[in-house]
Amino acid sequence: MTIDLAFVWYAIIGFAVLMYVAMDGFDLGVGLLFPFIKDERKRDIMTNTIAPVWDGNETWLVLGGGGLYAVFPLAYSVALTALYAPLIAMLLALVFRGVAFEFRFKDPDHKIWWDRAFYGGSALATFCQGIVLGAFVQGIETEGRLYAGGWFDWLTPFSVFCGIAVLVGYALLGAAWLVIKTEGDLQSRCFEFLVPLAFWILLAILIVSLWTPFLNQDIARRWFTWPNIAWFAPVPLLVAVIAVLLFRAIIKRHEVQPFLLALVLFILAFAGLGISLFPNIVPPDISYVEAAAPAKSLKFLLVGAAVLIPLILIYTAYGYWVFRGKVRGDEGYH
Repeated sequence: MTIDLAFVWYAIIGFAVLMYVAMDGFDLGVGLLFPFIKDERKRDIMTNTIAPVWDGNETWLVLGGGGLYAVFPLAYSVALTALYAPLIAMLLALVFRGVAFEFRFKDPDHKIWWDRAFYGGSALATFCQGIVLGAFVQGIETEGRLYAGGWFDWLTPFSVFCGIAVLVGYALLGAAWLVIKTEGDLQSRCFEFLVPLAFWILLAILIVSLWTPFLNQDIARRWFTWPNIAWFAPVPLLVAVIAVLLFRAIIKRHEVQPFLLALVLFILAFAGLGISLFPNIVPPDISYVEAAAPAKSLKFLLVGAAVLIPLILIYTAYGYWVFRGKVRGDEGYH
């Protein structure tokens, strides 16, 4: 049996992107909540909950971007040419956010400004990720093997709405993470965030799901023709079930379940995205087969990935295990 190496790498890149969204999403979400928590001591606790893991979470961004460059060079060149502006803004925001994260402890005289830089960088990076997602879903204009669109094709009402939706989604993950890692007044405040954030992200998922088929007739046919509608119906049904369970967990003030259920919502949204776009890696015209590097390169790189990805998963799991439990005001990792 011949293994479709291009598909294997398509799945690996998808897994890396999903892991980045799930893991860096909550620590960006913590930054998004800073403007709503005024107490300096509580902000210190919030940053200490992510201090041991935030930079490791971004490993998946490097893996996804580097993997795309190595195994799907055509997709890399077209997508980056189309999305240079929001991607550069995202990377600069992540760098500035990282600097602010460190300096808010090292430069207490200007801590308020570093706090502003921290949540400003978190907000800009998150919004740009949503912009990139929206521009990607609506499609990238190509001619032959080259990008044929304009400089601002990425800036549309749909991409802006996706940017806002990702802001809400990451804030939900951040609040749910803080519920797990904190206690007392700060935890109670984060519980208060969860219900409105859950409502708004579910509404955003609904709007994006209804809006997307109008952007691309192929996506509309894929979702709304028989027998596909029967095969894919479990995805929206599962979203509805998870929504009910999420609100139930929040009302009953469970600590861990809201975070896990919010992650499941993101996974289901990602599955819906995969169903809509497959087999394209750059919609609407470039498939993963067309964009793939030569088979010998895919085989060579797969050996490295088979070693690297388990190692990343192991050290990530170990890091979370070591720093498990609540973070209190007299503790810190800075």
